Amino acid sequence: MTARTARRGVLFLSLLGLLAPAVPAGAAPRPVPAAPTLQQVVPAPVSVTPDPAVRYRLGPDTVVFTAGGAEAREVGDYLAGLLRPSTRFRLPVFPAPASGPWVPKTLPGISLVLGGADARVGDEGYQLDSTATGVTIRAAKPAGLFNGVQTLRQLLPASLSGPLTVAGGHILDYPRYAYRGAMLDVARHFLPVADVEKYIDDIALYKVNNLHLHLTDDQGWRLQIDGWPNLTAKGASTGSGGGPGGFYTQAQYREIVAYAESRHVTIVPEIDMPSHFGAALASYAELNCDGVAGPVYTGLTPAPRSDLCVGKPVTYRFIRDVLGQVAALTPGGYLDVGGDEIQDLTDEQYTAFMKKIAPMVAALGKKLFGWGEMLTATPPQGATGEFWIYDGTQNEVGQASQQGAKLIMAPCVYTYLDMKYAPGVPASLGLEWAGDISVQAAYGWDPTAVVPGASASNIDGVEAPLWTDTVRSLDDVRYLAFPRLPAIAEIGWSPQASHDWTSFSARLAAQGPRWTALGVKYYPAPEIPWPGH
Repeated sequence: MTARTARRGVLFLSLLGLLAPAVPAGAAPRPVPAAPTLQQVVPAPVSVTPDPAVRYRLGPDTVVFTAGGAEAREVGDYLAGLLRPSTRFRLPVFPAPASGPWVPKTLPGISLVLGGADARVGDEGYQLDSTATGVTIRAAKPAGLFNGVQTLRQLLPASLSGPLTVAGGHILDYPRYAYRGAMLDVARHFLPVADVEKYIDDIALYKVNNLHLHLTDDQGWRLQIDGWPNLTAKGASTGSGGGPGGFYTQAQYREIVAYAESRHVTIVPEIDMPSHFGAALASYAELNCDGVAGPVYTGLTPAPRSDLCVGKPVTYRFIRDVLGQVAALTPGGYLDVGGDEIQDLTDEQYTAFMKKIAPMVAALGKKLFGWGEMLTATPPQGATGEFWIYDGTQNEVGQASQQGAKLIMAPCVYTYLDMKYAPGVPASLGLEWAGDISVQAAYGWDPTAVVPGASASNIDGVEAPLWTDTVRSLDDVRYLAFPRLPAIAEIGWSPQASHDWTSFSARLAAQGPRWTALGVKYYPAPEIPWPGH
């Protein structure tokens, strides 16, 4: 290196404020608090190699570098935006400097790099290296870079105040399943846009990449559909238990979709049919076989009259309008048509109905998605069914997977976040029809052992549904989701061989202070060794 290039490197780093000020002679070094360890991350990474001899310390002069164009810059801006309010650090975001003899091998700051990662990371994985001089996250795709940032967040102290250090070492990480979902029911109880966006942030921290929005049910229709104004004028006027109701305009729904995309979360919209259609039936008399629209329904159980009239042409004109608008609003690949809990239709009527719906979905360029029962009535090839209940159809669901159907595992006895944690707990929230689900129960299952005969190669992932029969606020949602949601997220992300309750419960306990700092009111499950309890 020539003197000129050496001076150039010093000048570059000085201009960015990267050269740490010298410690005055004789001054005692400032104490550095213990940082979270690399082994405390949830979901558990594929491979962790700690280096206890080093740690990286963030400070007022820390810079975020990005390499990989606008997509990497977006992740860098996101990270800096998370850290600035609490740390009060400037955290400028710069493009990483081009290579040259004056550029250090490891830049002194946080580097987010698209490219150069281990080939095993795939589309959503990453590798993270923390040294004494900086933290570098590499990924092949922006989603992987974003997931690496979620891990970095967990390696920082929960309060993001005072001296901030990151433990040294190397992480190589990638998901077990491509689909890792959470379902939020906004039909039975409506949640405003801001609450849905906060829940998106909640699930993204644990690398959940799909939010299944249950938009319609007997108790409410929550999305504006042009040409059918009564769906929201009447069908959205109330909710489970007689709540105030509400709906999303198409502009608001687009806002949710865009927000989710910025967090690398895909929205999966559900228009449940042909049952659970009470809100639409109350809105339009012609969708009823007798031509009479009943009152809006506010009960906690499925409405006694909730099946579409499958023999009328207007039914299919209505469905075509609805699915077409929902598909146009939603860039994700799935379109969920429900298909569960058929009440009044014969098996033949149900099968004929679903066989008419499947081509509509395909014509819109979407993948057919629905509850597990749907696979008993539609050609399984190309369809995705969400298994949720042992009601006698599980054997058919397993057979459908052998014929090419894809499965998402959401067995109600392990994953339904609206169930109580324990008998009577919590007192005013949750149901018990699927049994009480402790955190240990939510963690103690394997997706490949859920459905008899299911083809393991056709299991695409897992989902944690949360129905809002008893929910009235985002705080209620979070109390039921945390700490069980991270348990299910780990099942979807981490290798099955790494699952260990003792390890997980200790790692989960370390998340408690983080949730408190984020304003998440969670259930302090007694089986978890929470700090200070």
